[in-house]
Amino acid sequence: MQRLHIPGILAMAAIVVASNILVQFLILDGLLTWGAFTYPFAFLVTDVMNRIYGPAAARRVILAGFLTGILCSLIGTQIILQGDGYTYAAVALRVAVGSAFAFLIAQLVDVAVFDRLRKGSWWRAPLISSIIGSALDTVIFFTIGFAQFIAFFGENADAEISWAWGHAPFLNFGPDVPLWVSLAMADWMVKMTLALIALLPFRAIIAKKLTPAA
Repeated sequence: MQRLHIPGILAMAAIVVASNILVQFLILDGLLTWGAFTYPFAFLVTDVMNRIYGPAAARRVILAGFLTGILCSLIGTQIILQGDGYTYAAVALRVAVGSAFAFLIAQLVDVAVFDRLRKGSWWRAPLISSIIGSALDTVIFFTIGFAQFIAFFGENADAEISWAWGHAPFLNFGPDVPLWVSLAMADWMVKMTLALIALLPFRAIIAKKLTPAA
C-alpha cells in the first residue's frame, strides 16, 4: 500500500464508522436516519481515489471500508438495546449482511463504471458511476436486509426486522406499501441528491491534486 493512499483509506473508514453510528438516529418520522446523509460520500472518496491514483488504489480503499463496516457490524450485533418493552441488537443480522454485500458490490461497480468513463467530461464518470453504484447499493441493502421474500436467514433473523414488513403510506403520503419500500425510496432519493452535490468537492479536489505546481 502506498503512503499516498492513506488519506483515502482513513476518509473511507471515517465515513463508514460515522454512518454506522448515525444510522441509529431517525428523522422524518423514521423514513431516514442521519447516516443516510454521510454514507453516500463513500462514493466521493472512491471516485477521487480512482481519478487521481487509478482503480487499483480505489479498490484498496473499498477493502478498507468493507473491513471497517464488518467490524462495526460485529460490534453492533453485540450491543443490546431496550425499547417498547423489547430487547434487540443494535444491528440486526440481515441488516449487517445486507450492508456488507451492498457496500462491496456497489463500490466495485462504481470503480468499474468510473474507469470506463474516465476519458469523458470531468463530471461524467463520477456522476454516472455514483448513480449506478448508489442504486445498486439501495436495492441490494434493502432487499437483503428487509424484503419479506428473502427467507433463508431463519425465523430469528426475520423477526429482528419484521417491523419493516408492516404496511404504511408510501413516503408517508401515498398508497399503503411495506414500510421497507418507503425506506428504500427515501434512501435512494438522498443518494441521488448527494451524488449531484458531491460533484462540487470532487471537482475542487481533483483540480488541486492534478494541477501541476507553479
